[in-house]
Amino acid sequence: MQKIAAMFIAVAASLTLAAISFADAPTSSNKWRIELKGQALKTGEIQFRVTPRQGDPVDITANIRSGRAENNVAKDVRDAFAAKLSPERYSVEVDDGEDILIKKKEGQPDFALELVESDVQNVSIKIEGE
Repeated sequence: MQKIAAMFIAVAASLTLAAISFADAPTSSNKWRIELKGQALKTGEIQFRVTPRQGDPVDITANIRSGRAENNVAKDVRDAFAAKLSPERYSVEVDDGEDILIKKKEGQPDFALELVESDVQNVSIKIEGE
């Protein structure tokens, strides 16, 4: 009986650790939208991370100058993504002026997109998988 209890505890602990690891894993999608709102009140950086389902993460930093309106912030973010991501794997475009769309190309794996950090004041950032 003690062996069964010990096995049960070991299995329960393993499942709990697996659930925690899965909960920390970023969600993957084939397309992401970054919505930007506001005018930058000071110069700073917005840092993102793209993690393909198969492959290493890519860190992307967009440098934003003070006074940039949301449409110009979107262009700066788009340019940072376009400079770091392979055009064979991803397409990057501005949508509606203040949004950026990042899409995988045909045959490429889904990927996760995360906001790592931003010190750009007055610019809100929302990321959604589509």
